Amino acid sequence: MALVEILQEHLSGEQTLAEKSLQTRLAADIGGTFTDIVLQTPNGLFTAKVPTHVEHPELGVLSGVDVVLGDASLTPGDVDIFVHGTTLATNALIERKGVKTALITTKGFRDSLEIAYESRYDQFDLMIDKPQQLIPRNLRFGVSERVNVRGEVLIELDEAAVAALSDTLNAQKVKAVAVGFLHSYANPKHEQRVRDILIANGCMAEITLSSQVCPEVREYERLMTTACNAYVQPIMARYLRALQDAFGHKGFRCPIFLMTSGGGMTTLESAIKFPIRLVESGPSGGAVLAAKIAEHLQEPRVLSFDMGGTTAKIALIENYKPKTARNFEIARSARFQKGSGMPVRIPVIEMIEIGAGGGSIAHVDTVGRLSIGPQSAGAVPGPACFGKGGTRPTVTDANLSLGRIDPDAFAEGKMTLDTNAAKAAIQRDISQPLNVSDNQAAFGITEMVEENMANAARIHSVEHGVDLSKFSMIAFGGGGPLHAVRLAEKLGMARVIVPANSSVGSALGFLSAPISYEIVQSLYTTLDDFDLSSVNAMINDISSQAHAIVVEGALDAKLVQTRTAFMRYVGQGHEIQVPIPNRALGTADIDTIKSDYDACYRQLYGRTIPERNIEVLSWSVVVSTIVEAAQSTSDTPPPTQATPSGTRSVFVPAGAKHAMVSTYWRPDLCAGATLPGPAVVEEPQTTTFVTAQFSARLDPQMNLILDRITS
Repeated sequence: MALVEILQEHLSGEQTLAEKSLQTRLAADIGGTFTDIVLQTPNGLFTAKVPTHVEHPELGVLSGVDVVLGDASLTPGDVDIFVHGTTLATNALIERKGVKTALITTKGFRDSLEIAYESRYDQFDLMIDKPQQLIPRNLRFGVSERVNVRGEVLIELDEAAVAALSDTLNAQKVKAVAVGFLHSYANPKHEQRVRDILIANGCMAEITLSSQVCPEVREYERLMTTACNAYVQPIMARYLRALQDAFGHKGFRCPIFLMTSGGGMTTLESAIKFPIRLVESGPSGGAVLAAKIAEHLQEPRVLSFDMGGTTAKIALIENYKPKTARNFEIARSARFQKGSGMPVRIPVIEMIEIGAGGGSIAHVDTVGRLSIGPQSAGAVPGPACFGKGGTRPTVTDANLSLGRIDPDAFAEGKMTLDTNAAKAAIQRDISQPLNVSDNQAAFGITEMVEENMANAARIHSVEHGVDLSKFSMIAFGGGGPLHAVRLAEKLGMARVIVPANSSVGSALGFLSAPISYEIVQSLYTTLDDFDLSSVNAMINDISSQAHAIVVEGALDAKLVQTRTAFMRYVGQGHEIQVPIPNRALGTADIDTIKSDYDACYRQLYGRTIPERNIEVLSWSVVVSTIVEAAQSTSDTPPPTQATPSGTRSVFVPAGAKHAMVSTYWRPDLCAGATLPGPAVVEEPQTTTFVTAQFSARLDPQMNLILDRITS
């Protein structure tokens, strides 16, 4: 269990952690359309899906929490742990709704953010628009100072110029300041001095240092990461403090953890300081869940597919571990175009995310083509069928028109959908402009959104050199099960797995995540001239920092540490990640590191360069609590034919027409139940659509396994 051992001070009386066999744990994931809540108790699992409160997201969380606590007959004081994931930081960056931010950098380099890579992400677009800058040029300031790549001071910091900036920043009503000097990863003293001077001179803004947020080489990415962190930090601080206060007023006494983009959890204070690490917090929880299920089912190659109300997220999982990266690009202005967004360097589960969700708006573009998204109806006004003021047709409206969704059972029956409004919106905006039938228009919407997702999955798989036909799919999120089988058909995949409580998959994944923290620090050396003392001192320092953050959230938990080096041949432009021993390095370890590098390089590229020297640019330390491995089971109940709960007219792709198909109520099905397609499997918060090419069965853990029928 990921969080069995936690702060003793939060347990009542003399009860020990060993005596408390199962904690009451609460998780919340705020999405663009819905907020998902999961409450895990010794007596079972309770879930809720409520509309996201756009203006005050914490109100949506509290609303959902009230639902699950009421269902479980518990009080706020009964909860031991709260884990939270949010898209607030991501949305602020995408929508450019952060605070007024300034940049202080080395004199002569204030335009580095705008110059970026000195290239165009699309060489053939003569009307290209580069991403809008978070920090305008008049708020980017250069001060005299210079440190070289070895951390040696070449020009002392002009402290008088920094002191004078304080009044300027206050006069401009700047709320956040990003400080990023050249080579500050090698020597952070000038950045630290700027912070001290600004505070001493009455600067009212929050201050972010690049040497703390991203102490790595590559000036542009480091400055962008620092700028993004500063831009959203006051917003996230206000939100998280408001959430903490609201929980306190309701009687919660448990610690609050935040899910990070890398698939681990961090403390509230760490999240407030480094909110940039939260940008993919929700989707990372889904990948953690998929990896756990893959391990339990002994599925070594899995495509994680998470479709919500606003976006769809796709991630590759091999050998039960999601692929991870150190680079992430936020708010790409051109779909799939690298360089069209804001690159940040943070630990992140590698995935591809597109604007394809239940709320994605369908429209006919200027050249008469059917297009879906990336604009979303969101929670307000929502799809036309929600009856909340939305008038434009969405993917949810199309699914409702095709009969795949029961209008009286949506969102646990708490929201009755208006089928006539959905059909009217589709007819007005799609059927009539394209001169097609209403069924063709609705089917075209679902086919188009599925093809968009399939194309994203193909691109992602090609980038990683994998054959998706050899993968199984794990589908979750409110819309994932509805579209998973058709998506699998398009990708040539033979198996789809829809886990229990799949509609709140990301929030459920939060409860399986470890408390962890990663720090990457740049320190250059080559293997031919390896500086053992400097490397060991630096690794020990960042190890201590990471331990301090993790221990704050899990005082008595057993911890595991992973160390890696980012290495490349001299003259190359990019590094690969190589594991290194989890202890002080000695002379004999240099040959071992070289051997491991050769093995990793050969695995990626099929060869090595024997006579070329190897250099190390950066070093990583990850400290994490231990998560118990998922236990597989070999007990398979005998198959039994499932009993339908009814029938419904559903548009079936095989015949391109409506037909009466069996419907099944998933909570009534038992392990071993089997059913053929076409069929609709309904549950309180989502629906699985099974085509005629697939059959379904329930395994002992109540996962719905859908296998392609072979002739």
